Amino acid sequence: MNAAATTVHDFQARQIDGRDIDLSAFRNKAMLIVNTASRCGFTPQFAGLEELHQAYGARGLVVLGFPCNQFGAQDPGQNDEIATFCQLNYGVSFPMMSKVEVNGPAAHPLYQWLSAQAPGLLGSKSIKWNFTKFLVGKDGRVLKRYAPLDKPAGLAQDIEAALAT
Repeated sequence: MNAAATTVHDFQARQIDGRDIDLSAFRNKAMLIVNTASRCGFTPQFAGLEELHQAYGARGLVVLGFPCNQFGAQDPGQNDEIATFCQLNYGVSFPMMSKVEVNGPAAHPLYQWLSAQAPGLLGSKSIKWNFTKFLVGKDGRVLKRYAPLDKPAGLAQDIEAALAT
């Protein structure tokens, strides 16, 4: 983990096309960061995430999808296969990142930090399943963590509040 990190903007991620991006590129934007999977019962949430992207993107929301294969091996494909699946099946146009791990010693530093900033139920820092969501404010600080069962449409009020600050 990046011990000096104070905001999401202190991290870098690899986009699904292999290019690195500094998350500071999203400074002054709210972010919804989600670990995704292509073969999960929650996979239809891609449609809701895309709806949020379409509804709030122009107002400053960035949805970032991070494919992960740690839960039931539900995203076994390569990055190009994942990108094609998301675009063809759900019209995903929000930024997708390269596949990462979100738990354990090989967890992406961003996810180590997110989990520490917004623990889950009973203080658990681990990600429990695909489609765990983190809402990040324009200042790069975590506002809230959502469970996989929380549907994207149910986050609208919190997103509105994050965009208003």
